[in-house]
Amino acid sequence: MKAAPEAQKRLLDLAELDSVIDRLAHRRRTLPELAEIDERSKAFAKLATQAIEADTEASDLAREQTKAESDVDAVRTRADRDQKRLDSGAVTSPRDLASLQSEIASLDKRQGDLEEIVLEIMERREAADTKVTDLVAQRDEIATALATAEDRRDTGLNEIDKESGEVQGRRAAVSGEIPADLLALYEKLRDQYGVGAAMLHGGRCQGCKVALSIAEMNRIKAAPHDEVIRCDECRRILVRTAESGL
Repeated sequence: MKAAPEAQKRLLDLAELDSVIDRLAHRRRTLPELAEIDERSKAFAKLATQAIEADTEASDLAREQTKAESDVDAVRTRADRDQKRLDSGAVTSPRDLASLQSEIASLDKRQGDLEEIVLEIMERREAADTKVTDLVAQRDEIATALATAEDRRDTGLNEIDKESGEVQGRRAAVSGEIPADLLALYEKLRDQYGVGAAMLHGGRCQGCKVALSIAEMNRIKAAPHDEVIRCDECRRILVRTAESGL
């Protein structure tokens, strides 16, 4: 392939711009905020699930407490009714009196047992409510930190994208100055090796950093200035300049 030396040198400008574009793409993929957002998102999801579970437990205990308190009220109402019957003197039969007194005693014990159950449920519910409050506070704290990290991410991405757009514009201008066949070869090599062209500097390919043999240097020195040279080692386009050591 033939191409004017100046066109070949423009490949180095293109390669430098592509290197900047690659670095920007790497920065975009590896923004610290991305890992932070991923970590905080997982923490938020875990806390949100735990908060829901704790709230469900607290709600279940609230219903359980309501039922237990209702049971206490029912027993208390029945015991009050029996006590009023006893106090009224309406029951005169010794057998009925004994039965009524026994029932009142049984109801008093039952009420005491139920009140103990209510107290135990209330303690569990208080602990559950405290747990919900703590988890919600932690979840909200993570949500705030997550939103802050997302803002920083968006700012970082916008800055990178702006810089990348500017570099892409410069790349398009440089590409327009390079012959189509030479540009096509460069793009093909870039896809294969990441870098499509490298300078021959001091007898060394700057793409693979391999020093060329004396015979290879002599061959390149003897080649026409417009001949497109390829590195035997890495197959990239070797661009000759005043610093090539020829």
